[in-house]
Amino acid sequence: MKIAVIGTGYVGLVTGTCFAETGNHVTCVDIDENKIKMLNEGRMPIYEPGLEILFERNTRQGRLDFTTSLAEGIRDAKVIFLALPTPPGEDGSADLQYILRVAEDLAPLLTDYTVIVDKSTVPVGTAEKVRATIAARTQVPFDVVSNPEFLREGVAVNDFMKPDRVIVGTTSEKAKEIMDELYAPLVRQGNPIIYMDERSAELTKYAANAFLATKITFMNEIANLCDRLGADVDMVRKGIGTDTRIGKRFLFPGIGYGGSCFPKDVQALAKSAAEVAYDFRILNAVMNINAGQKTRLLEKMKKYFNNNLQGKTIALWGLAFKPNTDDIREAPALYNIDELLAAGARVQAFDPEAMDNVKARYGDNITYGKDQYEVLQGADALLIATEWPVFRTPDFEQIKNSLKQPVIFDGRNLYPVARMQELGFDYFSIGRKDVVHDR
Repeated sequence: MKIAVIGTGYVGLVTGTCFAETGNHVTCVDIDENKIKMLNEGRMPIYEPGLEILFERNTRQGRLDFTTSLAEGIRDAKVIFLALPTPPGEDGSADLQYILRVAEDLAPLLTDYTVIVDKSTVPVGTAEKVRATIAARTQVPFDVVSNPEFLREGVAVNDFMKPDRVIVGTTSEKAKEIMDELYAPLVRQGNPIIYMDERSAELTKYAANAFLATKITFMNEIANLCDRLGADVDMVRKGIGTDTRIGKRFLFPGIGYGGSCFPKDVQALAKSAAEVAYDFRILNAVMNINAGQKTRLLEKMKKYFNNNLQGKTIALWGLAFKPNTDDIREAPALYNIDELLAAGARVQAFDPEAMDNVKARYGDNITYGKDQYEVLQGADALLIATEWPVFRTPDFEQIKNSLKQPVIFDGRNLYPVARMQELGFDYFSIGRKDVVHDR
């Protein structure tokens, strides 16, 4: 099948590459000439484990190509995916200008029946807006389908190639047949393609992300309560996670959620609710709690240093919002950097993949190390913001010898409290006993 994917961001590039891997011919379109040049030269603009292998194979075998020309990109395409950004506006609502502008531009280029697929996360009613925009500019038959993505950064290729489920919003039997054909290779093990109306499909994506964000936030609140009551959040997590009604996933406390999806989608869903005069109180609480959670460990750090971080040097491990990605959007590390700099501290940071993106934001306001141990040299404390695997089993003796004093503020609860006490570290985490030695 000939497919076009408009937008070569995270979702568009994964979608186009994976559909090429199942034998389709895919053309990805983007107005960013530098990005298209990079892709045509065989260079990836994002880091995603496993994607580069599929990208190289499918470009080499001629199933995946890239262009800045919309007309060239959609020529003979049976399905056109819109994988465009929907950034939050000042009021929290999703900005649809990019999607609607492309809908305007592609309408006069259609020559035969085409399925237009909203792949981006969009508010309820977007499919209707896209349909109206295109219908006003062409007599060529088409259908608009809502097909939200459920890709987790760091495991997106596996999520796409082996989906738990595929959500398709359409009332058109013709569009349904085409989507069935397109997704058939990905659901051979029996995972379902769930068909519903377009509005329900659009809401399903927001509901899923908002529920997971709420689950994370609830566990962070339990962790904060554990701090007050002297309970251990690891024990509580195990105790409730074995309840099959709750499940084990998304119960790890930390310094809040970030990324491109949860913050934006929770905000957009709350805004959609407000537009129909519904006060979505639980989501408003989730947003407020998460905002404070991101810098919660700094409260302990300030207390440890007698409320004076001026002139202190803090080593920071982890900049991406989660491991196995270079994405720093809404990353808790950034909020901690901002507060540390505002308090007069110096920051020495390391991340396996995200440092270039952080350099573009902070420049020389912080320093960067070639590995996690270099940034420890001469630092007053270590702050851990991202749970990269490389941080899980470090050389604790080297950490202790490099820091001015053996103190760790662990925003991801990577290490057992008892072990850190034995090793002689002052150790602060989320929802567990703080360890402070007499010195």
